[in-house]
Amino acid sequence: MKTIGLIGGMSWESSIEYYRLINEAVRARLGGLHSARCILHSLDFAEIEPLQRLGEWDEAAKRIAAAAQQVEKGGADFLLLCTNTMHKAADAIQRSISIPLLHIADATAQAVKRRSLKRAGLLGTKVTMEETFYRGRLSSQHGLEVIVPSEEDRCTVHRIIYEELCVGRVLDNSRLEYVRIMDRLIERGAEAVILGCTEIGLLVRQDDCCVPVFDTTRIHAEAAVEYALSGQQ
Repeated sequence: MKTIGLIGGMSWESSIEYYRLINEAVRARLGGLHSARCILHSLDFAEIEPLQRLGEWDEAAKRIAAAAQQVEKGGADFLLLCTNTMHKAADAIQRSISIPLLHIADATAQAVKRRSLKRAGLLGTKVTMEETFYRGRLSSQHGLEVIVPSEEDRCTVHRIIYEELCVGRVLDNSRLEYVRIMDRLIERGAEAVILGCTEIGLLVRQDDCCVPVFDTTRIHAEAAVEYALSGQQ
C-alpha cells in the first residue's frame, strides 16, 4: 500500500471527511483491521484565507509548497491537496516536489465521464467558478462543458462556504439556497452538478438534486485509495 500525503486544514471541516472516506474505502477493499497509510499536514486556514482574499496566490502557493515538501520528506508516495480552490497553485506545488500530485479536477472529470455525461454545473468558491485553472481544465483537458451560476448566485455560494461551512455551520436555509441554484443550473442544461468545494458535501447531497451530483471530496478520496492500492494483491 502506498502512503497517501494529505495537505488539509482548508478547511479542517472537510479534511475530517477526507480522512474518514479514505480509511473507510481501504477497509472496504482490504477488510479486517486495515486502514490507510497516510501523512496529514493541516494548515491554519486563518493564515491562508487572507492571501486568497487579497489575491496573493504566489505567497499562498509558497506556504502550501513548503507543507508539501514536508509531507514528501515524511514518506508520502503521492499527494492530495484537500481543497479545490488552492488547486489554483497546483502546478507550482507539483514543481516543488518529486512525488505525484493527484489533481482533484482530473479525478472529478473522470468520474463524470464514466457516467457518459458532458455538461455539468459547477458550484464552488468564486475563484473556482470564475477562473480557468479549474473549469478551464475540465473543458480543455477533459472535454466537459461547464455551466456556472449567475453572478448573484456565485456570491451566495461563496458566502455560504466561507461564512458557514468552513466554520461548521450547516443551515437548512442555506441548503435550500443551494438547491435553488442547482435547479437553475439544470434549467440551463446541466446534466450533472459538481460540488467543486470540499465543504459543499456537508450541506447538499444526491437526494437534494434530480441530476447526478459529484462530490469532489468523495471522488478525490476514492481516487487516492485506488492509486494507493494499485498493484495490491
